[in-house]
Amino acid sequence: MLTLYHSPMTRSGSIVWLLDEIGAPYETKLVDYRRADGTGARDQDNPHPHSKVPALVHDGHRIFEGAAIALYLTDLFPEAKMGPRVGDPKRGEYLSWLAYRPGVMEPAFTQKRFGGKHVYGTMGWAPAEEVEEVLNAHLAMNKYFLGEEFSAVDVMLGGGLNFMMLFKMATETPVLKEYCARITERPAFKKMMERDVKK
Repeated sequence: MLTLYHSPMTRSGSIVWLLDEIGAPYETKLVDYRRADGTGARDQDNPHPHSKVPALVHDGHRIFEGAAIALYLTDLFPEAKMGPRVGDPKRGEYLSWLAYRPGVMEPAFTQKRFGGKHVYGTMGWAPAEEVEEVLNAHLAMNKYFLGEEFSAVDVMLGGGLNFMMLFKMATETPVLKEYCARITERPAFKKMMERDVKK
């Protein structure tokens, strides 16, 4: 059994979307979390070590952090074809883009939104303007992050990019707008959004 620890309208929505794309049976447990405005609290029922979301429990085993969960699920359900298998030539690029959202894109756009100076050689990410250049150049040449095939990277990185453009953390360009419109037309994305809005 897969149990997802989730809070509506958070990063864990990407895992809801991914699970629906995969078609795997799962249950969702809603948990509280600490918010930027000071509300919320650590939820003792949440297995994430910092009581953040997402967290996943599979047959008693804990997996936490979105990129790790996405990789775990796409390896667990290879028949869904949401990520290249070990040995596939696209596997390295797949892993790189999965790590790009939490390791580069989110820190860069968060820093842009809340201020602070970027310091090369100290920070593990590039400045937001450079990240936007990379994303625009890549998606101008590719329908999806891995080319012509939709994958978990589009759920995780593309979903985060869509959110950040909506909240003005990333600059909306014609290339990024068109890409986000394409991925958010998918039935599993719409299902996740409808479910989260109702909660």
